[in-house]
Amino acid sequence: MRWRGRRESSNIEDRRRAGGGLSGMRRGGPIRIPIGGRTGGGGLGTIIILVILFFGLRALGIDPLQMLDEGTGQQTVQQTGNDEERQFVAVVLADTEDVWHQVFQSEGATYQEPPLVLFSGQVQSACGFASAASGPFYCPGDRKVYLDLSFFNELARRFDAAGDFAQAYVIAHEVGHHVQNLTGVLPRFNRMRANLSQGEANAMSVRVELQADCYAGVWGYHTAQKGLLEQGDIEEALNAAFQIGDDTLQRRTQGYVVPESFNHGTSEQRSRWFRRGFESGNPADCDTFSGPI
Repeated sequence: MRWRGRRESSNIEDRRRAGGGLSGMRRGGPIRIPIGGRTGGGGLGTIIILVILFFGLRALGIDPLQMLDEGTGQQTVQQTGNDEERQFVAVVLADTEDVWHQVFQSEGATYQEPPLVLFSGQVQSACGFASAASGPFYCPGDRKVYLDLSFFNELARRFDAAGDFAQAYVIAHEVGHHVQNLTGVLPRFNRMRANLSQGEANAMSVRVELQADCYAGVWGYHTAQKGLLEQGDIEEALNAAFQIGDDTLQRRTQGYVVPESFNHGTSEQRSRWFRRGFESGNPADCDTFSGPI
């Protein structure tokens, strides 16, 4: 995917450095590092030990200042990597904004852009507390997409779905849920859920998720029309959709499948609905609520 040097969305909310989710781990307040007193490890004794250590290392021919510089350099390299990932996410989000502004405008409506929250480890949203283990998600309560960038590594290693367009598909899928929220699909589903059995709720959830996959395909169609895709990109997205199908995930984690517990769709369904959106480019062809899926 050709993404470098292109417009970045301004709707990125970076909570990684702020430690966004740590305070949510304890209702009584944030977890703090103790300072002062004996438990803090501070005081004159610590200073004396550091001075002795400094000159001891110098006597051995080791420059402590150089060690600090190297550590700072490693942090700079790591930060550069994080910045590139952030830029990638911002470009993909900008692409989704362009596409859905165009689609909504063609229907005489106005698209409201969702913020995308980058977090590390854990995060607090209007939908409650979540950890990175839960994966990327969209919260209808605050209309934000949440993403821990470590998921991209997991996508490649654990799910065998590497590639930048596979990552872009994940973002576009969550933005698809935002589109559903704006068009009333998610509010209707949430109202219905209270009166549905678990099996019925799962079946309806599958239809919701498959429509978001199709909407991701619609985004992919418009991105391809701009000439931004490279060889193998579509295969990356289709493979990602396949690898995170309910049946494939259950076989990988527990060795067998339980169809009545599916709530995102099978691998075949997920890849097929993404392809349908990609080949059509028309959100009207993403009606997963009428007829078989």
